[in-house]
Amino acid sequence: MMQIKEQITERHTLAVTVANEPGVLARIAGMFSARGYNIESLTVADISDQHRISRITIVTNGTPHVIEQIVAQLDRMVPVFSVTDLTLGAHFERELALIKLMIAPGAHDRALALAEDSHAQVIDTAAHSFIFEVTATSEKIDAFVAAAERLGRVEVARTGIVAIARDQ
Repeated sequence: MMQIKEQITERHTLAVTVANEPGVLARIAGMFSARGYNIESLTVADISDQHRISRITIVTNGTPHVIEQIVAQLDRMVPVFSVTDLTLGAHFERELALIKLMIAPGAHDRALALAEDSHAQVIDTAAHSFIFEVTATSEKIDAFVAAAERLGRVEVARTGIVAIARDQ
Protein backbone atom coordinates (compact mmCIF):
# COMPACT_ATOMS: atom_id res chain seq x y z
CA MET A 1 0.00 0.00 0.00
CA MET A 2 1.37 3.36 -1.01
CA GLN A 3 1.44 6.07 1.65
CA ILE A 4 0.70 9.62 0.52
CA LYS A 5 2.57 12.36 2.34
CA GLU A 6 0.37 15.24 3.36
CA GLN A 7 2.27 18.47 2.88
CA ILE A 8 1.65 21.35 5.22
CA THR A 9 0.77 24.72 3.75
CA GLU A 10 2.80 27.70 4.85
CA ARG A 11 2.12 31.44 4.74
CA HIS A 12 4.63 33.34 2.59
CA THR A 13 5.17 37.03 1.97
CA LEU A 14 6.53 37.87 -1.49
CA ALA A 15 8.00 41.21 -2.59
CA VAL A 16 7.68 41.69 -6.34
CA THR A 17 9.16 44.66 -8.21
CA VAL A 18 7.48 45.33 -11.54
CA ALA A 19 7.24 47.86 -14.33
CA ASN A 20 4.68 50.48 -13.37
CA GLU A 21 2.45 50.11 -16.40
CA PRO A 22 -1.22 49.35 -17.05
CA GLY A 23 -2.30 45.73 -16.74
CA VAL A 24 0.63 44.39 -14.70
CA LEU A 25 -1.39 43.90 -11.52
CA ALA A 26 -4.20 42.25 -13.50
CA ARG A 27 -1.72 39.85 -15.11
CA ILE A 28 -0.26 38.87 -11.74
CA ALA A 29 -3.69 38.43 -10.14
CA GLY A 30 -4.77 36.46 -13.22
CA MET A 31 -1.79 34.12 -12.84
CA PHE A 32 -2.84 33.37 -9.25
CA SER A 33 -6.47 32.90 -10.25
CA ALA A 34 -5.75 30.68 -13.27
CA ARG A 35 -3.73 28.28 -11.14
CA GLY A 36 -6.10 28.28 -8.18
CA TYR A 37 -3.71 30.05 -5.80
CA ASN A 38 -5.17 32.35 -3.17
CA ILE A 39 -3.96 35.85 -2.35
CA GLU A 40 -4.48 36.67 1.34
CA SER A 41 -3.15 40.21 1.11
CA LEU A 42 -2.08 42.39 -1.79
CA THR A 43 -0.55 45.87 -1.67
CA VAL A 44 1.03 47.84 -4.47
CA ALA A 45 2.71 51.24 -4.67
CA ASP A 46 5.02 53.20 -6.92
CA ILE A 47 8.58 53.16 -5.50
CA SER A 48 10.60 55.13 -8.06
CA ASP A 49 11.29 58.81 -8.72
CA GLN A 50 10.14 58.60 -12.34
CA HIS A 51 7.10 56.43 -11.50
CA ARG A 52 8.44 53.52 -13.56
CA ILE A 53 8.72 50.84 -10.87
CA SER A 54 6.15 49.51 -8.42
CA ARG A 55 6.50 47.11 -5.54
CA ILE A 56 3.80 44.55 -4.96
CA THR A 57 3.62 42.72 -1.63
CA ILE A 58 1.69 39.46 -1.88
CA VAL A 59 0.81 37.22 1.06
CA THR A 60 -0.21 33.72 0.01
CA ASN A 61 -0.37 30.16 1.33
CA GLY A 62 0.86 26.93 -0.15
CA THR A 63 3.02 23.89 0.21
CA PRO A 64 6.74 24.47 -0.33
CA HIS A 65 6.32 23.11 -3.87
CA VAL A 66 3.42 25.48 -4.64
CA ILE A 67 5.38 28.48 -3.28
CA GLU A 68 8.34 27.51 -5.48
CA GLN A 69 5.96 27.37 -8.48
CA ILE A 70 4.47 30.78 -7.65
CA VAL A 71 7.90 32.39 -7.34
CA ALA A 72 9.11 30.78 -10.59
CA GLN A 73 5.97 31.79 -12.50
CA LEU A 74 6.14 35.37 -11.23
CA ASP A 75 9.85 35.54 -12.08
CA ARG A 76 9.12 34.53 -15.70
CA MET A 77 6.57 37.31 -16.26
CA VAL A 78 7.92 40.01 -18.57
CA PRO A 79 7.15 43.15 -16.51
CA VAL A 80 8.57 41.55 -13.33
CA PHE A 81 12.08 42.69 -12.36
CA SER A 82 12.51 40.63 -9.18
CA VAL A 83 10.69 38.30 -6.81
CA THR A 84 11.83 37.88 -3.21
CA ASP A 85 10.31 35.45 -0.73
CA LEU A 86 10.72 37.55 2.41
CA THR A 87 9.58 34.65 4.58
CA LEU A 88 12.90 32.86 3.96
CA GLY A 89 14.81 35.46 6.00
CA ALA A 90 14.36 37.98 8.76
CA HIS A 91 11.84 40.61 7.77
CA PHE A 92 9.31 43.06 9.16
CA GLU A 93 5.61 43.08 8.30
CA ARG A 94 3.14 45.81 9.15
CA GLU A 95 -0.41 46.69 8.27
CA LEU A 96 -2.42 49.84 8.86
CA ALA A 97 -6.04 49.73 9.92
CA LEU A 98 -8.64 52.41 10.51
CA ILE A 99 -11.19 51.17 13.01
CA LYS A 100 -14.45 52.94 13.75
CA LEU A 101 -15.94 51.97 17.08
CA MET A 102 -19.55 52.86 17.80
CA ILE A 103 -19.67 52.83 21.60
CA ALA A 104 -22.50 52.46 24.03
CA PRO A 105 -23.00 55.15 26.65
CA GLY A 106 -20.50 54.67 29.47
CA ALA A 107 -17.88 52.90 27.33
CA HIS A 108 -15.91 56.08 26.49
CA ASP A 109 -13.17 55.55 29.10
CA ARG A 110 -12.82 51.84 28.26
CA ALA A 111 -12.38 52.70 24.57
CA LEU A 112 -9.64 55.22 25.38
CA ALA A 113 -7.93 52.70 27.69
CA LEU A 114 -8.01 50.09 24.91
CA ALA A 115 -6.39 52.58 22.53
CA GLU A 116 -3.67 53.42 25.02
CA ASP A 117 -2.96 49.75 25.84
CA SER A 118 -2.77 48.92 22.12
CA HIS A 119 -0.78 51.99 21.06
CA ALA A 120 -3.64 52.99 18.78
CA GLN A 121 -3.98 56.61 17.72
CA VAL A 122 -7.32 58.32 18.18
CA ILE A 123 -7.82 60.20 14.92
CA ASP A 124 -11.47 61.21 15.40
CA THR A 125 -13.93 61.30 18.23
CA ALA A 126 -17.64 62.01 18.31
CA ALA A 127 -20.37 61.68 20.92
CA HIS A 128 -20.84 57.93 20.32
CA SER A 129 -17.86 56.87 18.24
CA PHE A 130 -14.12 56.83 17.85
CA ILE A 131 -11.92 56.26 14.84
CA PHE A 132 -8.60 54.66 15.69
CA GLU A 133 -5.49 54.20 13.57
CA VAL A 134 -3.49 51.06 14.32
CA THR A 135 -0.21 50.21 12.63
CA ALA A 136 0.99 46.79 13.72
CA THR A 137 1.25 43.18 12.71
CA SER A 138 -1.95 41.64 11.36
CA GLU A 139 -2.28 39.56 14.52
CA LYS A 140 -2.15 42.65 16.76
CA ILE A 141 -4.75 44.38 14.60
CA ASP A 142 -6.98 41.30 14.84
CA ALA A 143 -6.60 41.39 18.65
CA PHE A 144 -7.46 45.11 18.76
CA VAL A 145 -10.57 44.56 16.62
CA ALA A 146 -11.68 41.65 18.82
CA ALA A 147 -11.28 43.76 21.97
CA ALA A 148 -13.07 46.71 20.36
CA GLU A 149 -16.01 44.48 19.37
CA ARG A 150 -16.62 43.85 23.07
CA LEU A 151 -17.23 47.60 23.47
CA GLY A 152 -19.53 48.20 20.52
CA ARG A 153 -20.09 47.88 16.80
CA VAL A 154 -16.91 48.00 14.72
CA GLU A 155 -16.19 48.98 11.12
CA VAL A 156 -12.71 48.19 9.79
CA ALA A 157 -10.67 49.34 6.78
CA ARG A 158 -7.27 47.67 6.32
CA THR A 159 -4.43 48.41 3.92
CA GLY A 160 -3.00 44.93 3.58
CA ILE A 161 0.47 43.87 4.58
CA VAL A 162 3.67 45.66 3.59
CA ALA A 163 7.00 44.02 4.34
CA ILE A 164 10.71 44.60 4.04
CA ALA A 165 13.74 42.38 4.59
CA ARG A 166 15.97 42.98 7.55
CA ASP A 167 19.70 43.25 6.92
CA GLN A 168 21.65 40.41 8.45
